[in-house]
Amino acid sequence: MSKLARFVRPADVETQVFDWGTIKWLSEPRVTGTERFTMGVVLLQPGKGHARHNHPGTEEILYVVSGQGKQMIDIDGEQWEPLSAGDMIHIPADIFHATVNSGWEPLKLIAVYSPPGPEALLRAMPECRVLAPGELPET
Repeated sequence: MSKLARFVRPADVETQVFDWGTIKWLSEPRVTGTERFTMGVVLLQPGKGHARHNHPGTEEILYVVSGQGKQMIDIDGEQWEPLSAGDMIHIPADIFHATVNSGWEPLKLIAVYSPPGPEALLRAMPECRVLAPGELPET
């Protein structure tokens, strides 16, 4: 993307592909020039999930668009909660957490980081395969 976008479509941005699913960052510094947040669409495949991790100095909001799953937030010990469409999860900075798809269909989430940063760390991970804008993952 040569200039900063104001209207972004999924085909306009790269796809980060992992063994558990995909992420499309629709708003991040490289796409929209945002300085205070990042927003992306996450698809977790059935039975798959993110390992326990944290984001030092970055808060996260997850909004469940569709599917079912469970979310762990380790504030006073690991606590798992069921997830379904319409649920919102706030994960404070530095707190360990994990997300798992417990349903039969993809779990679709909107993820927001504030401030930006974790999306770039994900891109640099050896297990991340980056597809060019418009390129589809192999099925």
